Formats: sequence, C-alpha cells, structure tokens
Amino acid sequence: MKRITIVLTIILFCLSLSGCSKRADGEQSVRTAPDFKPLNSIEDGRKNVYLIVKNLESSYWNVIIEGAKDGGDEFDCNVYYSGSYVESDWEEQYRLIDDATDAGADAILLAPDDSVRLSGKIDETYQKGIPIILIDTIANTDNYDICYMTDNLIAGQKAAEEMISQLKKSGVSDNDSIQVGLQLGAVSSQTISERLAGFFKYWSSNAPETWEIISDIKCNDGVLEKAVECAEDLLEYPRLRGVFGTNNCSTSGFAKVIKEHERKDIVVVGFDYSEDIAALINGDYMAATILQRQYYMSHTGIETALKIIDGENTDVKFVDMGVVVVNKDTINQTEVKETLLHN
Repeated sequence: MKRITIVLTIILFCLSLSGCSKRADGEQSVRTAPDFKPLNSIEDGRKNVYLIVKNLESSYWNVIIEGAKDGGDEFDCNVYYSGSYVESDWEEQYRLIDDATDAGADAILLAPDDSVRLSGKIDETYQKGIPIILIDTIANTDNYDICYMTDNLIAGQKAAEEMISQLKKSGVSDNDSIQVGLQLGAVSSQTISERLAGFFKYWSSNAPETWEIISDIKCNDGVLEKAVECAEDLLEYPRLRGVFGTNNCSTSGFAKVIKEHERKDIVVVGFDYSEDIAALINGDYMAATILQRQYYMSHTGIETALKIIDGENTDVKFVDMGVVVVNKDTINQTEVKETLLHN
C-alpha cells in the first residue's frame, strides 16, 4: 500500500506540472511555426486537408508527415502541413488551427501539444463544421470526429513489463537495491500522462520492493538537447540500473548518453525508433523500445477525413493503432520488420 501511495503522489506531481507555462528554453519566446506548405502536388478541385504536428524536427513526426503525404496521393486530396518546433508550444498550434481555417481547410489532422489548453479552439473549429481528426494524442473534448493513436495506458504497461524483464536479463536480482530514472516529453500531453500512469500501474504490482523509481522525474519538452541534459543528470544517481523514456525525444536522449558513456550496465526502455535507440538494440547493450504505428495514424486519418467530408459518419471516437516491442529477441520478427518499414 505504501508503494502505491508513493506512485500516485509522483503521478499527481507530474500532472500538476502541466499547468506551467514555462517554455522549454526558459524564455518567453520560441521559434515561430512556419506557414503551411504543400506535402504533395496541389490540384484544383480536390479537397484540402491540413496537418498540424507537434515537432517538425523529430524523426517520429517525420513518419507521420510521410503517412499524410502518401495518404494524400493515394486518396486524391491536397495535403498541407506545419507544426510547432517544441512539443509544449500549444500557442503556435492554436494559431495554426486558425490559419488552416482561414485558408479554407476542408478537414484538419491535429496532434495537440496540450490536451487541455487546445480543447476550446478544437471545440470552436469543430462547431464551424470542419472535421477534426486527432492523431497520436487525444484532447480534453468530445468535439472531434475520431482519434487515431496508441492506447497509451496499455503501452505504458508494456514498457514497465519490458523494463522488469530486461533488468532481470541483465543480472539484477529481486533483492538488489537499484534505481530507475524516468524522462518525459511534454507534461501537458495526455499521451505522456497515460504512458506514465500505465508504467506505474504495472510497476507497482510487479517490480520488487527494492527497485526504486527515482522521484526526480525529468521533463525535456520535446527538445533533444534538453533530453541529453536530463539523461546526464540521472546518470549521477549511484544505483541507477534502468532508464525509461516516454517518447521519441526522451528515448533518443537516453540512448545518446548511455552510448557515449558506454554504460552497458544500464537498461534503456523507450518509445519509438531512431538511429540512437537502434544502435543500442543492435549493439552490446540492454535496450528495447515500444514501437508505434504512427505512419498509419496519419495515412488512415487522411482517408477518414475525406469520408467525413463526403458525409459518412464515424462509428467510433477512438482507434488504437497498436504497438510492438522491439528488442534483440524480436527485431527480426515479421511484424516488427513490417512496422519498421515506416519508421
């Protein structure tokens, strides 16, 4: 019971941070989101779908952009895209939603930086009759058509299960007194909050009592340089034997630092796929990642947007796109290979 109380306290503390407005760089301004650009050939007479992502410089979001482009080509529509440079920069996304509306968007695909602060703008846009397709992250409103994303509570549990398994494979016993460090992307994202909650739910019921989650949970706001700094800070803990990154940026930050310091005694478990985490999985390290199917979030989202524009109704509000666990044992499995084709 004591462990569960501690876990709930940590979760509530992290969720309380979502009300802060501090920018990732510690200043009041960040890079302005660029104007919308076409993803495919623009043709008169076709529907116009606008995609807004969380981070224009992330390999994860590049896959989503690729999925939207291919969807536009396959389903015969014009696709435009833009997004923020920092995953906590909901103000820029707020502006981009208005820009897309003013440009005459027939539908909007949105991955909200802030599930709460953007809900009012989503309500306003949806009530104007513009279809809203959420991808990757849900918002705190029912005023959208459908959301294609990962069931992040389940994914978080899978991450905790993998962490426990990898720690035991690395030689850590149930009686060893060890620490595990956590790093978040944007705390304002419901996606991250749910992954964290799922991780703690599984961990509190299955990890040995002597395995401690470090209460100093780091947040990088989707900035890789900050993720590296957070990882370096956690390496100062003397009993650190595992680290968990809740998103692509966090995972890449951990992977870079672990490889640089050659800390083969530390297990890395994260989300998504990049050159950094691939280098650990394919190398002499204990590492795994939860691989999402983000390509299909946007690709299917384009298809669904066009159906809604044509008057079709969606039967469900949420579609779980599923995940696969990638580690040394699974990387050559057919399902993993097929998913990696779009990562």
